[in-house]
Amino acid sequence: MFKARVLLFAGTIEGRILAEFLKTHGIPTWVCVATEYGGSLIEEDSFLHVSHERLDEKQMEALMGQMKGVLVVDATHPYAAEVTGNIRRAAEQAGCEYLRLLRFGGGRNEANTVYVESTSAAAKWLNTQEGSALLTTGSKELAEFTKVENFEKRLYARVLSLPNVVEQCAGLGFTGKHLICMQGPFSTEMNTAMIRQYGIRYLVTKDTGAAGGFPEKAESARITGITLLVIGRPVQEEGLSLMACKHELCKRFQLSGKPEIALVGIGMGGQEGMTCEARRWCQRADLLIGAARMTEGIVLPGQAVYQEYQTEKITAYIGEHPEFERIGILLSGDVGFYSGAKRLLQALPEQTKVFPGVASLVSFCAKLKESWEDAVLLSVHGKHCNLVGEIQHHEKIFALLGKSGQVKELCGKLLEYGMDDVEIFIGERLSYPEERILKGYPKDFLELRTDPLAVILVKNTKARRFVTHGLPDEAFLRDKVPMTKEEIREVSICKLHLERDSVIYDVGAGSGSLSVEMALTSYKGNVYAIEKNPEAVKLLKKNRSKYGTDNMEIVEGCAPGALTDLPAPTHAFIGGSSGNLKEICEVLLVKNPKVRLVINAITLETVAEALKVLGELPVCRQEIVQMSVSRSKEVGRYHMMMGQNPVYIISCEGGIMS
Repeated sequence: MFKARVLLFAGTIEGRILAEFLKTHGIPTWVCVATEYGGSLIEEDSFLHVSHERLDEKQMEALMGQMKGVLVVDATHPYAAEVTGNIRRAAEQAGCEYLRLLRFGGGRNEANTVYVESTSAAAKWLNTQEGSALLTTGSKELAEFTKVENFEKRLYARVLSLPNVVEQCAGLGFTGKHLICMQGPFSTEMNTAMIRQYGIRYLVTKDTGAAGGFPEKAESARITGITLLVIGRPVQEEGLSLMACKHELCKRFQLSGKPEIALVGIGMGGQEGMTCEARRWCQRADLLIGAARMTEGIVLPGQAVYQEYQTEKITAYIGEHPEFERIGILLSGDVGFYSGAKRLLQALPEQTKVFPGVASLVSFCAKLKESWEDAVLLSVHGKHCNLVGEIQHHEKIFALLGKSGQVKELCGKLLEYGMDDVEIFIGERLSYPEERILKGYPKDFLELRTDPLAVILVKNTKARRFVTHGLPDEAFLRDKVPMTKEEIREVSICKLHLERDSVIYDVGAGSGSLSVEMALTSYKGNVYAIEKNPEAVKLLKKNRSKYGTDNMEIVEGCAPGALTDLPAPTHAFIGGSSGNLKEICEVLLVKNPKVRLVINAITLETVAEALKVLGELPVCRQEIVQMSVSRSKEVGRYHMMMGQNPVYIISCEGGIMS
């Protein structure tokens, strides 16, 4: 005899799914179905034996007695109460472990849904209404519906395409176009098309759960605006869902999973913004993973949900739950636009699928009738970004926000920096019912707190056009504070070898001419202007405000003490050390052993001190440039060149030459 480890009574779609699951994992299974047709839907192989012999309770008990230690799984129809009772009692008598697989309902209670207790009650209710009804309860229930007045013209019966079923239905009076013979499952699109084709006003169904096509019927009713007439369950049972049953089988037989996984871009949140392939994958998934706001609007009845967004926890959960065979990991917007897909793809199997979504950028610009190929794309959601600097340098920027007060804060800075004429567009909760789009200028949004799910588009027609540093001396507010002259400033910055995102210290910042130019050059980075003179600090603040260098932080104090709590620098300029040059250089090299240094010196004593200090420290690529600059001065009708003090520009970087 076939040595089965599982005895499966498979009278439902879930039963057939479970049979396939056991076969795939190589678990010998004896499958009992009530009809030959039911047996034809399950393909036998070396791990699956299918019997379509009808059994009473005694025969069931006898069969179980021949299969010592077999696990009995009851996946019969929720309305087959008598059969379930027989299986349960037979398992108890035979001493077999028993699992009841239940088809859980949809849990709907909406305005277009009516619940009745029985088929008889459904027929009575239809007699109180007018209009056509589509019956999807199967051929066994049709006799009761013949009690509906004028049923031959009002009712359309959808049944299996079997000769005996057609004959039975015809005998009851369902013929011609009122008898629809088709094999399911039926998609939402198919249901919707039938409803519209036949002018249906009521769709009659039992709550057969996800596997029985109930969600698709309910969705079609919602789309077409018709009434869903649901016949309630005759008994209330306790049991396991399909996924819970699979989980128990995985634990019992120590099965490992090989699920199909897809990263699914769901657009901005509403299903209408999802692509067709993304929606199809989600509808067919056993498990949906994602943040709560993503899963809530997409999950269907019967689907499992794991609300998580961290890569490590997601991969661990998938490994702990081998029962899931198709998994959708939901990602907002598009998977390639500031998405968690990058990390997930590194952690998940190579065959993981990726479905793109509609990014908020695309949707928002479409609503504004704006192009976005010329926009700079940014995100300040959980990360640092110098938005003011980006706006200064680009005519159009798009940014994802992450906090409710970011627009208010940004507009305050724009006004402070004299950028009051930039145009701002704000989009909140795009695609949701409470979507809001605002347009205006910085002064219009000083008190605005947006939803965290917000985006902005900023247009600045006065964006900076220059690509190198080079501001003239007279462009800075100076008063009586010393300032590094223009030519010296430009060569010093050149020797720093700055990058767009450098972290720079300006030690002894003075009026801030170097700090400002470095902040404008490295606008994606940060400049820390360290200055001990209170009058110079006031000028630093004024020059920062004048040029809108929001990425320039003023640190009042004396180095090296003032450097302690600052992040590690990539570059440092030392214009004044107050006699602490060695200590300053030591701190810089501790914070970053590869830091790039530039020191300005006027006196020979300072040059000698700098060379002595650098000779004692682990630095390389030392270079000294001596600059002597002359500027013309008008004397009557003549121009005379007036020499300025020569300046020594000393540069090096941390490390030992190999």
